[in-house]
Amino acid sequence: MKSITVAELAERSGTPLIDVREVHEYAAGHVPGAVNIPMSEIGNRLDELPAESFDVICQAGGRSARVVEALEARGYDATNVEGGTGEWIAQGRAVEVPSAWPR
Repeated sequence: MKSITVAELAERSGTPLIDVREVHEYAAGHVPGAVNIPMSEIGNRLDELPAESFDVICQAGGRSARVVEALEARGYDATNVEGGTGEWIAQGRAVEVPSAWPR
């Protein structure tokens, strides 16, 4: 399984990022540009995945690693982000929060 660090993710541009956390986790704050397809829904939403290579992130790296393994078995070119959104935030990196999300 291919993996990158949060620092490597921050250096990337143009690579789609899929956030597999649940909707409420994503809405609380996510890596800018990430698209939310929860792990619990991904099997029914494969048609929404990019045709090109893409990165997969969760909160700490466990769920995204399982998703990447499953997607690789289906022929997708997916890369796991080690440390996940939690590490992204711990490094002081900016997150997006949808403005319509109730507070």
